[in-house]
Amino acid sequence: MLDFPRWKTIGISIILLLGILFSIPSFLPQKTFDSLPGIAQTKVNLGLDLAGGSHLLLEADIADLRKTQLSNMEKTVRTAMRGERGPDDDIAIGELRIQGSQISFLVREQTQLDDARDRLFNETRGAGMSGQRDWNIDVIDTTRIVLTPTSAGQTQAVAHAMDTARDIIDRRVNALGTREPTIIRQGNDRIVVQVPGLQDPAALKKLIGETAKLEFRMVDANADPNEAAAGRVPVGSEIVPYAEGEGQGRAFEVLRRQVMISGEQLIDARQSYDPQSNQPVVSIRFDSGGSNTFAKVTAQSVGQRFAMVLDGKVLSAPSINEPILGGSAQISGSFSVASANALAISLRSGALPVKMAVVEERTVTPELGADSIRKGAIAGIIATVSVLTLMLIVYGRFGVYACIGLVFNVFLIIAIMAAFNATLTLPGIAGFVLTIGAAVDANVLINERIREELHRGRKVFQAVELGYSEASRAIFDANVTNVIAASLMFWFGSGPIKGFAVVLTIGIVTSVFTAVTVTRMFVAHWLRTKRPTTINI
Repeated sequence: MLDFPRWKTIGISIILLLGILFSIPSFLPQKTFDSLPGIAQTKVNLGLDLAGGSHLLLEADIADLRKTQLSNMEKTVRTAMRGERGPDDDIAIGELRIQGSQISFLVREQTQLDDARDRLFNETRGAGMSGQRDWNIDVIDTTRIVLTPTSAGQTQAVAHAMDTARDIIDRRVNALGTREPTIIRQGNDRIVVQVPGLQDPAALKKLIGETAKLEFRMVDANADPNEAAAGRVPVGSEIVPYAEGEGQGRAFEVLRRQVMISGEQLIDARQSYDPQSNQPVVSIRFDSGGSNTFAKVTAQSVGQRFAMVLDGKVLSAPSINEPILGGSAQISGSFSVASANALAISLRSGALPVKMAVVEERTVTPELGADSIRKGAIAGIIATVSVLTLMLIVYGRFGVYACIGLVFNVFLIIAIMAAFNATLTLPGIAGFVLTIGAAVDANVLINERIREELHRGRKVFQAVELGYSEASRAIFDANVTNVIAASLMFWFGSGPIKGFAVVLTIGIVTSVFTAVTVTRMFVAHWLRTKRPTTINI
């Protein structure tokens, strides 16, 4: 146990040195940290309660999601009734309508009723192996099919929409360049967003709240402006208002309902500048399918106008002077650089599948976080000094080694958290202080076992070796149970509880390493060098 070969000593020394080096950036001022080379820019991030920032609680509009679910199923029905082998395979339907939470339509030929049901059964099969269906399919009046969403299907739709919304919000917030945002689901229809260091909650709310649903649609040139003003438009068209500040005096446009190309076919969106006016715009690029469609439609519609529609509002409706090839376009409007960049982020991340409303908003000031850091630092210093003093008084030289191991333990905890870009919260500081107090438990067990062996008449070398070897078993057993408890807190907890569990787990691992391995290296080196016949412990 006390035989330390050179390679092991070198290896442990390298680990301790790296721990010191990786922890140093976390103690540096921000300006000094920013001047470090990229490889050295690893530090512990501060959570919302320490660095200040914005906290939002978002709630999904489930009623709007139900409407979207019905609208999507209506499109699915129309698509399913079209034959894969051409018009001869089509199923003629009529009176397709949405009433409440149901969709119904007539099958004109009764002989095609079974075929229509089979196609819908394939389209409404639920996900997973449970066998539950997303929609019930009933036949009334011999030829009318009625589709009603099942409770399991609605629950699954809400869960999928919330998971998708969480991922999209995560991409949008991370695109702001913030550090370690916390974005988690709460309950069935809510999402918590916490962004440390962001002191502009209004911009955050605007960015998250936008659904960013982009559509390109043709302007109906046959619509009479006077008739449209009275609410009468041609079949297949609708009135779409202009966004605030757009339209140059026009309140609306009459657009074809058919979407020429949608934002789902975007592969990139960036804030840029118009080369002619030098005004901020958003440059977008379509995928191959969208590029071909855009080129084909614009080639067939030279001289006509098309509209860019964002979230149900017209941004602009320019004329097509020539075919637009290459799959690129430019969205112009009354943009500032910030609003154009926010729109680009929203378009890149995709449209939210459900409308989200802010039901709770909190802003934590940096001053409050600074006070928490100061008090946490005071608690840590008091705990460290108290533990060091006690170990020195009770165990003498072996207490010195325990103190050295405790100092290295602090550096290693910070270094590991920095390496993983972890976030330190106020509960994390509590876990840190708790780790400092518990870190010397292993040394207490080892030192007390060495005392027992000396009282039994063992020689110094034998007593020390037995003390480390026998106490190590109890140390590892005790810390394994602590790691299990911390793992359960991390797995089932959220937010601050996870932060506490992370710091506690790291502290347990590093404390065992420093208390058992590092101090044993120091003790072994001292015993081989001095060869004492008695020790004071």
